Amino acid sequence: MTEFEEFLNPLKETHFSLSDYVDFPKVRDNVEKISIKLNQLNYLIGKEDMELAVKRLWEENPRVFSVLDILIAIRKNAKKKVIDEEGNIQLISDYFKTPAQVVEFLNKTGLTEVFQNKEIKNLVDYVFGVEVGLDTNARKNRSGDIMQKLIASIFKENGVTFREEVYSSEFPPIVSALGTDKKRFDFVVETPNITYLIEVNFFSGGGSKLNEVARSFRQMASKVNGVEGYEFVWITDGIGWNDAKNKLEEAYNHIPNLYNLTTIKQFIDKIR
Repeated sequence: MTEFEEFLNPLKETHFSLSDYVDFPKVRDNVEKISIKLNQLNYLIGKEDMELAVKRLWEENPRVFSVLDILIAIRKNAKKKVIDEEGNIQLISDYFKTPAQVVEFLNKTGLTEVFQNKEIKNLVDYVFGVEVGLDTNARKNRSGDIMQKLIASIFKENGVTFREEVYSSEFPPIVSALGTDKKRFDFVVETPNITYLIEVNFFSGGGSKLNEVARSFRQMASKVNGVEGYEFVWITDGIGWNDAKNKLEEAYNHIPNLYNLTTIKQFIDKIR
C-alpha cells in the first residue's frame, strides 16, 4: 500500500455527531418569533365555514396571515413562486393580501380540509415540527462549520493554541504572495518559527467541486509555502474523495501538510 493509499483508506463516511443533526436552539427561536401569530391562527382549527372564520380573524388582525407560508414549509425570505390556473406566476406571499386570497391559499394547499378535520391540534407545535424538517435540509450547509468545530475541539483537547477565521491581510508577506486574492483561513496556529495557515473541509459526496478544491488548495500551498516562516495546512476528510482521488493524490504529492481526521495527530506532534 502506497503512502497516499494509507491516507485515503481511513477516510470517514460522516463527521456528524448526534448533536449536529438538528439545531434545536435555532428551531425554538424561529418558532418563538411567530408564536403569537400562530396562536391566533389556531382560531381557524375546526371551523366549518372557513371563509367566515378568515374574515373574522382578518378584521381582528390581518397581519397574522403573513406567517401562513411556514405551514407549507416555505420560509418568507425564500420568495417562492407558484403558477395559477391561467398560467400567471406570482409570489406565495401575494395570497396573504386579502381575506379572499387567504381562503384561496388555504383551499388550494389543502390546509382548509386539514383545519376542518382538526388534523392539526396546535399550530405552534406543528410549526416546531416543520422547522425541524427545514433544519435537516440545512445540514449540507452546516457541513463546513461542523468540520471546523470538530478540528477546533481536537486542537483544544491536545492543548494547541489557535485562532479561527483569520484574514490573510494580517500577514503582509502572505498578501504579497496571494496578490489580489483576499483569503480567510479557517485556523491559524503560530509557533516560534512557523505560522501555519489552515483550511479544513469534509466531503461525504463527490462532484466537480472536489476537483476545483484540490486544484485551488494546491496552488495556494505553493504560494504560501514560498514565503519564509509560513506553511499552508489542509485538513480534509470524507469518502467523497474516492470519486476524485486522482486530483487529491496530485495535491497530496505537492502539499507537505495535508492531513485527514486520522493523520491530524501527525500535525499536532509536528507543532509540539
